[in-house]
Amino acid sequence: MKWFPRGYGGERRPPESVKRDGWLEQGLLAVSLDDQRLTWIERELVKQLGEKLYGKRAERKEAR
Repeated sequence: MKWFPRGYGGERRPPESVKRDGWLEQGLLAVSLDDQRLTWIERELVKQLGEKLYGKRAERKEAR
């Protein structure tokens, strides 16, 4: 007896494969500003695109 609908359960895909498939199949791009594979210039470009489309991010406050 199955407890879940078809396609549910089993192993989860790694986040990088989900991102890759999203780009290849739907043209969606998920990028982290902390991704070490990007150069400083590429990170700045991603930051500027994000701010243009969605506005500035909230300032990070340091814990004391």
